[in-house]
Amino acid sequence: MLPPWTETMQYIRKSPKRAPVEVLRAAAARGRPVVQPRCGVGGHDEMRTLLTTLERRARPGILTITIDSFTRLKQFRTAAQTLQREPADLNGYPLVTHGWRRGRELNESVDAPIEVRHGSPDPRELFAVSLASGFTSFEGGGIDYNLPYSKDVSLTRSLAAWAQVDRLCGLLAEEGVIVDRELFGTLTAVLVPPSVSLAVCVLEARAASLAGVRCLSIAYPQGGEVHQDIAALRSIPVLARRYLPENVEIFPVLHEFMGVFPADPDVADALILYGGLTARLGGAAKVINKTNQEARGIPDAQANVAGIRTAALACTDLLDFVRVDEATVEEETYWLQREVAELVEPVLAAPDLAAAIVDAFADGRLDIPFSASVHARSEVIPKRDATGAIRYLNPGRLPFSRPTLRRNEQCLRVDRASLSRRLIDEIRSDINFFLHAERRFQADRATVECPGPANTGPGAAASSGGVR
Repeated sequence: MLPPWTETMQYIRKSPKRAPVEVLRAAAARGRPVVQPRCGVGGHDEMRTLLTTLERRARPGILTITIDSFTRLKQFRTAAQTLQREPADLNGYPLVTHGWRRGRELNESVDAPIEVRHGSPDPRELFAVSLASGFTSFEGGGIDYNLPYSKDVSLTRSLAAWAQVDRLCGLLAEEGVIVDRELFGTLTAVLVPPSVSLAVCVLEARAASLAGVRCLSIAYPQGGEVHQDIAALRSIPVLARRYLPENVEIFPVLHEFMGVFPADPDVADALILYGGLTARLGGAAKVINKTNQEARGIPDAQANVAGIRTAALACTDLLDFVRVDEATVEEETYWLQREVAELVEPVLAAPDLAAAIVDAFADGRLDIPFSASVHARSEVIPKRDATGAIRYLNPGRLPFSRPTLRRNEQCLRVDRASLSRRLIDEIRSDINFFLHAERRFQADRATVECPGPANTGPGAAASSGGVR
C-alpha cells in the first residue's frame, strides 16, 4: 500500500537533500561532471551499507539503486521468494518488494540524491514506489528500456507505459517537484553508432517533453574514439534546442565504455580515466563510472570506490591542459547531427509520435544493432574505421542521404568483397576494441620487464645487475 499522494509530496518537499536536478545544474555551471556509480544488491541492510560506504569513501555526486531483473519484468512474487530464500541471488535491489518505507530508509541514509536504474519496459509500479521513497531521478524510456532488453514486448505497449510515467512527471512539475528523467542512449552497448543513440533519445525526449517532463538527462555511451564521443556529447544540447521545448532542462551524460572491458586492472583504470576525461571535454554534467573489476563480474565496494575516484580525477583541473583536434570534432559534429536529422525528422513530422516510432522500427527506418527484440530488425551492421570511430558498414533501411552514405564509405575504406568472408571476425575484433589496447600494453610491459639479448658492449657487465 502506497502512502497518500499529499504525504508523498510533503515528504519530497521537506527533504533536506539536494534534488538530482540541483546537482546536475551545479555540475553544468561548474563545467565539471559529477560521478555516479552503478550499485545494487538484494538485501536491504547490504544495500544500505553499500550506499553509505560509497558515499563515505568516494563522495559521488549522485548514487544509484540498480533494480533486480525480476522486478524489472514485474515478476514481483519471484523477487519476493528469492529475497526470502537467498538475497544474494538477486542481481539488484527489489524495491517494490522491500517497499517504500525501506526505500525511504535508503534515501535518508546518505546525503547524495539517489537515481533508480533498472531496465523495465513497463515501470509503472516501480516508479510509484520510487516516488513514494523520495527518489526523483528515474532512468529509462519506451524504446531504450525495451528493445535492448526484452525479446517480445511490443513498442506500443512500452511506449504507452512510459507515457504514463512521463505524464505523472509532468503533474509533479506543475506542483514544483522536478523529476530528472534520464534516457538510456547506451541501448545494447555493442558498437552503437552515435546517431542511432542520439536519435532514439531525441524521440523519447520529445515524447517525454510533450507529456510535461521538465528535466531530461540524455545519456550517451562512450564508443572509444574521443573526437566522435566529444562530438556526440556536445551535440546533445544543440539537438535539444532544435527539437525540444525551451522549458525543458537538458543535461548530457556519458556512460563510460560499456563493451568488453580489459581484465588488467592497470588498463581498466586507464580506460576509466579516459572516460572521465571524455565526459569533461564533451561538456557532460554527469559520468557513470566503471570499475577495474568489470571484466570479472559485479564489482565489490572497494573497486567501486576506486572507480569513482579515478573517474572524478579526470574531471578535475589537473587535466585541463589536455586538448583535442577541434577541427576533427567539428567535422564529426556536422555529420553526426546530419545523420540524426535524417533519422528523426520524418518521424517527428507525423501527427502521432508513438505510432510513427512503432511504424519506423517495423519498417527499419529506425533500427538498433544487435537488439534482443523481435520488434527491431537489427539489420544495421556497424564497423569501426581506422581511428576507432563507429561507422555504418551496412545501414540497413535507415533513410540516410547519399552524401551521408558516401561519407561513411569514405571513412571505412573497406574492400567489401574480401570483408564479406571475414565479417564476423571483423565485428568481433571491433567489439573487443579495448582488449587490443590491453594486449599492446601487456606486450610493452613484458618487453620492459624481460628485455631481449644482453648488450655485448662495454656497459654490458654494469647493466646486467640493474633493477628491472
